[in-house]
Amino acid sequence: MSTASDNPLTDFGTRSILTHGIMAATFIGAVVTGLFVRGDIGLVSFVAFVNFTSGMWICQSIHSLGGSARDEDYEGVLKELQKYVR
Repeated sequence: MSTASDNPLTDFGTRSILTHGIMAATFIGAVVTGLFVRGDIGLVSFVAFVNFTSGMWICQSIHSLGGSARDEDYEGVLKELQKYVR
């Protein structure tokens, strides 16, 4: 029988770090596209990257609210990263 702890992505901290990594990558993509791609393609790509990043931010915000409602020990992404670095 499988439990929730068998899958590492079900851990709140792992999902939070993964979500923040995706947000960072797409925001960097937006900045690079905005600076180096000219014309309408650059503008459309920049807006698409920013929209995706903001969507991920909303998902993370909703996820964080759900975690605090269940009295989990989530202290933010920086504290989660410190747990993995130590």
